[in-house]
Amino acid sequence: MNALGPIAALLAGSLLALPATAQSTVTRSQNAASGKATRLLIAPNLKKDCSNGPMPEFKITTAPKNGSVISRSGKLKTPASYRCPNKEAEAQALYYESKPGFTGTDEVLVEIKTSEGTIERQDIRITVDASKKEDSKGKDAKDKSVTDL
Repeated sequence: MNALGPIAALLAGSLLALPATAQSTVTRSQNAASGKATRLLIAPNLKKDCSNGPMPEFKITTAPKNGSVISRSGKLKTPASYRCPNKEAEAQALYYESKPGFTGTDEVLVEIKTSEGTIERQDIRITVDASKKEDSKGKDAKDKSVTDL
């Protein structure tokens, strides 16, 4: 799991910057294979000026009914197209895994406290299928862009 590949699509889809005072929630979709861990979010510890800040924090405000979520930490190298290109950073990632044999829909509402201290809210609607699917960014669920994540 040492592959440090491009993560631009994940960062673009997972790190939607909202103003600090915003109370809006971004709703997005994610596909997952039944009983398999699927990465939902990835958040680096980079501030807007590309300096290192504190680790992002995830708060699950509505837990999934048909599975569980796990937070993992590790390191990543940002892609050249990211606002902080080719920067080594610590990151937090959030994974979802359905109950064994479950198929259907699930949902998780998460608040992300960024390295800048802003709170971002995401309502992630998860479609769980018995067959292996690609996630909404076109990456295989086993694709690892982050070390140890």
